Order: sequence, then structure tokens, then C-alpha cells
Amino acid sequence: MQFDFELLVQSAGDAIIAVNAEGEIIVWNRAAERIFGFASTEALGQKLDLVIPERYRARHWEGYRKAMATGSTRYANDVLRVPAVHKDGRPLSIAFTVALLRSASGQIEAVAAVIRDETTRWNEERELRRQLAVLERQSK
Repeated sequence: MQFDFELLVQSAGDAIIAVNAEGEIIVWNRAAERIFGFASTEALGQKLDLVIPERYRARHWEGYRKAMATGSTRYANDVLRVPAVHKDGRPLSIAFTVALLRSASGQIEAVAAVIRDETTRWNEERELRRQLAVLERQSK
């Protein structure tokens, strides 16, 4: 049976984004469009700076270069939670894991991320923390 990986990528509920060795977006699925607001035609060929808040870009690219140089990342198994930005400028909270995609010779050709929008959950947790702080101050 031939499996259609393109169909899988496009049908996934989580964003699937891949970038080439230069950090240019080469895969941008429908969920990425929904989460970040950019159509694939707008995102493909662009740098990830498209969705990275400006204050975090230097740290992102430092980590990206390190992963490319060392061939490893701890985020293959550990979920990374970071801020992101929507096309309309509103902040997002995302969680993702990363896969380093290698050629047959072992060279890293691309980096893929599976991303979930956790903005609603993050905002709910922040509100609960705020309410807890109020209750703790009232009980003192």
C-alpha cells in the first residue's frame, strides 16, 4: 500500500512546518495557516521570523545554528513552549517538538516542527494563577 504523506501533513490538526538548512520555510500545512494566519503562498520561502516575536529571534537562530552544527536537539523528545506571533500581530503561545530530517548520507537537510496552539490554555492558566494570588493575599 502506498501511503500519501502529503495528505497526512495537510490533514493534521497540528501545524507542521519544515525549514531547509538555510532556515527558509519549505512546508507549511493548513493547520499552520489556521494557527498563524499566513497562507502557504505567503509563508513558503520565508524565514521563520514570520512567526517569531522580534525579541526572541536572536535566541531562536542561535539554537537553530547549534542544532544544525551538532546534529542534535533536545526538542526531539521534550516539548518546547514559546511565544509566537500571528499575522495580525496578536501574541500566541505555542508548544512543539522538532525533527531533524537527514539525507541518506546523514546530512541534515531540513528541520520539521509539529506545533500546537496553546494560547487558550496558557491564558486560562495565567488567569487561574492571578486568582490564586488574589486568594492567597486575602487569606493573609
